[in-house]
Amino acid sequence: MIFNSFEFIFLFLPIVFIGYFALNKVNFTLSKVWLFLSSLFFYGWWNPIYLPLLLFSLIVNYIIGTTLGKMKQPMKKKALLTIGILFNVGLLGYFKYYDFFITNVNAVFDTDYRVMNLILPLAISFYTFQKIPYLVDSYQGETKGYHPLNYGLFVSFFPQLIAGPIVQHGDVMAQFENKENRKINAKNIATGLFVFGIGLFKKVGIADTFAEIANAGYSNPATLTMVDSWITSLSYTFQLYFDFSGYSDMAIGAALLFNIRLPINFNSPYKALSIQDFWRRWHMTLSNFLTRYIYVPLGGNRKGLVRTYINIMIVFFVSGVWHGAGWTFIIWGLMHGIASVINRLWGQAGFKLPKLLAWFITFQFVNAAWVFFRAPSVHDAIMVLRSMIGLNGRVLPTDLQHTFFNQLNIPYYDFTLDENFFWVVGILLVAFLISVFAKNSMYFKDHLKPNWISAIYISALIIYSVFQLQQVSEFLYFNF
Repeated sequence: MIFNSFEFIFLFLPIVFIGYFALNKVNFTLSKVWLFLSSLFFYGWWNPIYLPLLLFSLIVNYIIGTTLGKMKQPMKKKALLTIGILFNVGLLGYFKYYDFFITNVNAVFDTDYRVMNLILPLAISFYTFQKIPYLVDSYQGETKGYHPLNYGLFVSFFPQLIAGPIVQHGDVMAQFENKENRKINAKNIATGLFVFGIGLFKKVGIADTFAEIANAGYSNPATLTMVDSWITSLSYTFQLYFDFSGYSDMAIGAALLFNIRLPINFNSPYKALSIQDFWRRWHMTLSNFLTRYIYVPLGGNRKGLVRTYINIMIVFFVSGVWHGAGWTFIIWGLMHGIASVINRLWGQAGFKLPKLLAWFITFQFVNAAWVFFRAPSVHDAIMVLRSMIGLNGRVLPTDLQHTFFNQLNIPYYDFTLDENFFWVVGILLVAFLISVFAKNSMYFKDHLKPNWISAIYISALIIYSVFQLQQVSEFLYFNF
């Protein structure tokens, strides 16, 4: 089940909401059982075959975490923590990277080991990165003796289960226990629906529109000319942002209906003035995880410049691998690592760019790096980038030629990505203006004052979006 579907919006969400608060009046534990079982149903709707894997992983991690919280012997605690981390990384590695590893071994050593064509269990990357911090915090004595139901609900809570935000136990555990959160809160309902509606429109009204253009370009990169390739890359740049931030908005909005506040995941990342600034704004919960549980334990910036830069590269390598089992994701991660190192060196040298130039360079780098993130192969990514710098033809679309250059002898071609070149450029411009100049949805979450204007505005967005649900599409981060 996905957020942008009739069954979620008109059946699942209302039924779970009504059942939860109705049971709250009878017995709070019963209401949490209802929410936990509803979350498992939500997960199992997609593919029930992986529901036992989620439950097995949940039980094992709870036992290990609880045991770590009670143990006194340092060596035994460290050994158990290691076992717990290896258990989680092993599950993720088997399902996500086994086939990638075997394929590359066969290619390098000319062997013929069997590729199993494993199907990636939904959300395994996300719930793995929720469970590992719980184990680490339990080892450090930062967790309480949580009730198993509370722990299960923390991991499986349906708004954030599939694609985040990546939630730490400290973010939500206390909220589930807060007696004030057991009552229907009209302000939270209004704000939750507002944020959910914005996220829904981002997905079906903006991201899915750009998906058609980006898919057309990346499906045949060899035919792209310079204009085609720029439109293709920018379309995916905006598709990915509005798709993933739209999901996060919908998750945060849906959780608010139950009086649960999930952490912010996006803060207008395309406004960033440096690559470090970008990662403070993009997928913020992932950045926090990588910083706290990988960068800092490696030594962070406490062991000299060389070690700091090595740690940065390790973090971004892990980020690339986490996103997908493919060389394109590894290259994407390493590109961001190199850019982060250069950015630090630049700052330490005392250089500072004008804000507009700093923004332009950052955005162009991010856009170019997304080419590797999206392209089916390294070869295809290189072809798109070659086209972007004019190595595959510098000709104009027919519409542009006929409108502005009719009297000039300039080569032109039929614009293949869409029948109307100016329409595509127009929506790219609108997406650019929204992502760079508009206030983000989290601003509205914190400052919304429900009134007739906001009600009419969000109603229009939701009604428009609902009429687009006949062609339901997955969220991009479901693949990661």
